[in-house]
Amino acid sequence: MKYLLPLVVIGLLSGCGLLPKPELNVSQAELNPVSETMLALQAKKGPKYPIPVAVYSFRDQTGQYKPQQNVSSFSTAVTQGATSMLIQTLLDSRWFTPVEREGLQNLLTERKITKKQPKSKDSEVPQLTNARLLLEGGIISYETNVSTGGIGMEYYGIGASELYREDQVTIYLRAVDVHSGKVMMSVSTTKRVFSQELRAGLFRFTSLNRLAEAEMGFTTNEPVQFCVLQAIELAVAEMVDKGIALGYWSPNSQS
Repeated sequence: MKYLLPLVVIGLLSGCGLLPKPELNVSQAELNPVSETMLALQAKKGPKYPIPVAVYSFRDQTGQYKPQQNVSSFSTAVTQGATSMLIQTLLDSRWFTPVEREGLQNLLTERKITKKQPKSKDSEVPQLTNARLLLEGGIISYETNVSTGGIGMEYYGIGASELYREDQVTIYLRAVDVHSGKVMMSVSTTKRVFSQELRAGLFRFTSLNRLAEAEMGFTTNEPVQFCVLQAIELAVAEMVDKGIALGYWSPNSQS
């Protein structure tokens, strides 16, 4: 028994080598998986003609920074690229045709350069596509520690515990008629952000002056940007269904 605990500690430490660890500079880039919400939207009948929409900005309106204990952090809690996410979602939905407005100044500058070229077919720049709808809104809330909890047990210096935490992100999306300025509809979606920590450890005196201690564990955190993307996809899907119910647009009967 005197030598049993040191052997157990050595075994635990050597067993840590069996835990999966990310290798640096070896992982390959991969496409983001298509969510169930987007697959369900794409499976529906599309419109006869996609609706031209403009998105000038869909930004973070929360003013939240990443929560860190005892550290001043200037990193934002949510992504600042929500506009790009919304445009990609509109394209993937097949219901809308986004027109470039976020980088409009760059587009106008490039068109001016093209017009100054010697007269040719390539220099004949057509008129910009007009948008029928203007989509506005943003990420309006990010709440931390909406719910927390855990469970643990320790006996004779050997213990294990599990902790979890849930945050919450909320977005608003509204559609505005460009011709009349009327707000046609507004939708809101919420997504929970889940974090989990598992830990196990050993703490025991093997003799009067000798202490054996070992610990292992891991954490799992949902990426906030993917949660924002899922909330945006659900908002777009809800807007499509709401527009059909209100008679603003209808699916193509032949598709």
